[in-house]
Amino acid sequence: MERLWFITNPHSGSSGAEKAEAIEAACAERGLSFVGRTDFPDQALPTPQDLSRAGADTIMLFAGDGTINAAVCSLADWEGSILILPGGTMNMLAKMLHGDADPAAILEAAHAREHRVALSCVEAGKYRAFVGLIVGPAASWYRAREHVREGSLGKLWPAIRGAWRRTFGRGVRVTGAPNLPSYVQGIFIRAEDDHLEVAAVDARDFRSIADLGWSWVSGDWVAARAVTEMRADELRIAERRPVLALFDGEPQTLDPGTRIGVGRTREQFLTTLSEAA
Repeated sequence: MERLWFITNPHSGSSGAEKAEAIEAACAERGLSFVGRTDFPDQALPTPQDLSRAGADTIMLFAGDGTINAAVCSLADWEGSILILPGGTMNMLAKMLHGDADPAAILEAAHAREHRVALSCVEAGKYRAFVGLIVGPAASWYRAREHVREGSLGKLWPAIRGAWRRTFGRGVRVTGAPNLPSYVQGIFIRAEDDHLEVAAVDARDFRSIADLGWSWVSGDWVAARAVTEMRADELRIAERRPVLALFDGEPQTLDPGTRIGVGRTREQFLTTLSEAA
């Protein structure tokens, strides 16, 4: 960990310009050099070829889970290390790798001892989720969340009304998990080492829908699950039309019959947790 390519998202929850500059200064104090920088999504993510030409050995990601997902998926075959710093609203992946440590403490520990691990992920078609996947009408609340982030209050209420109607609709059908209701408003899925942890959201009454919507609009999409939990080896989309899904909070659509299973990354993530030694 000596030659860094810095990827940040100035629009993420806690990765503003001043904090990014403080991280750059902390790296300089340790003698680390920057060979490239990307402000995503305003600039395109680097390719493995870009990183090789620059001589980068580590990607340093200071952003939220959605930006991290995009970068990690695009660099799945890159042989260097990936250091994730908490720069979003929830920072779930950073907490998995570093606990509650702040960026300065993570930098110091990672530079002192480079320990790389692989991560389990949810795989569905060509997409992957490292924190979690949400499938179904409840995922439509992401539009309201984005308008809150943008400060577009004029677009917020139409988005809330649309999400409300979809959430009270027929629901989504997914097969493969025992005791899973036929149609639910949303399914939250995360990967363990050899199985999927599945949580079915069935929010039909006013109070449950209001709680679901507030959780999503305020940005805490993982908390938006009112839940029946179970385990499964794999799931399949059992709808006749494509369904909306959120991979680490970012929207995609899944075709009917899409298999959802457990995947595994390469050992490329730097962790600073002592028990990983």
